[in-house]
This record gives sequence, structure tokens and C-alpha cells, in this order.
Amino acid sequence: MHKFVKDLKNTFIAIKKDKEKLLKKDPSIEYSYQVLLHVGFISLTFYRISHLFYTNNLKFISFLIHFLSRILFSIDIHPAAKIEPGVVIDHGIGTVIGSTASVGEGTIIYHGVTLGARNIQKGKRHPDVGKNVLIGAGAKILGPVKIGNNAKIGANSVVLEDVPENSVFVGIPAKNTNEIKNEEIEWII
Repeated sequence: MHKFVKDLKNTFIAIKKDKEKLLKKDPSIEYSYQVLLHVGFISLTFYRISHLFYTNNLKFISFLIHFLSRILFSIDIHPAAKIEPGVVIDHGIGTVIGSTASVGEGTIIYHGVTLGARNIQKGKRHPDVGKNVLIGAGAKILGPVKIGNNAKIGANSVVLEDVPENSVFVGIPAKNTNEIKNEEIEWII
């Protein structure tokens, strides 16, 4: 019981940090009450509560909350995923975060993003996203790849390999913009 109370307190701290980051990083929010109507924030809150029950071995309740969140918000965040406090899911519709994925603080995830697996297997199969990463709308990051801190993933890119810190990856499959020839960048833009 002591662990559950401690985890509950940490859940509320995480929700508070999520709200603070959202207010800081989303210029469309004019009034603080809008946070209570923000689909990405509410679904992340559902995830945090579901994760609380999941980590305290109350899995039926966890998956029930997860199921309700998927129906209400069209966002699928597995209760076993590890998402640090202070993450922003902007718009969010169609976002999928797999069970072995992790997401670092300060990361912004736009709608239609998938942090998914490439193969059906046991063990680590989803990405690890660092801190302060920007993931553009519709991007797919597949497999147990690592996305470095402060990286940017372009909209609709498909990432199949590790992304170094402070880099920008775009395209299908995604490539580092530093390694793309000027002619290719003009075509992409």
C-alpha cells in the first residue's frame, strides 16, 4: 500500500509537469482552463493513471482505463510504456506508443505518430526517445532504435535506425539532413 501511495503522488507530480510543459510549448492555449479540454493532455493523464495501476499489478483496471482512453481520444499509449514527466502530445489523434517504448522529458509528439515495433517478438521492440525531441505529424519510429536528445524527426518520416543527438532526420526511410545532397533537400522541401 505504501508503494501505491508513493506512486500516486508521483503520478500527480508528472501530470502537473505535463501541464506546465503544455502551457509553455503550445502557443494556441490562451487560457489555462483549455488544458482540461486538450485531447493530448487528457489522454496522457489517462496513460499516467493506467501506468500507475499497471506498475502496481492492478492490470485489469490499468487495461480498462487504457481501453477507455483509446475509445475516447483515438490515442493508444500502452500502460507499460515509460513516459517521463513533462511530455507534450499535441493534437494526438492517431498516436500510438508501444509497450516497450520510452519517451524523455520535454519531447513534443504531434498527431499520427507511431512509436512501434518492426517485428512481433518478446523483449525490447519499441523506440527509446530522448529528451527535448520533436516528432513531426505522422512520423513512424519503428523498432528498438534510440532517438538522441534534441533531435528532430520530420513529418511523415519513417525512422528505422538510431538518430544521433541534435540531428534532423527526414524522409522514407529517414536520413540525416547533414548527409543528404542539396538536390535531394530541394526535392524534399
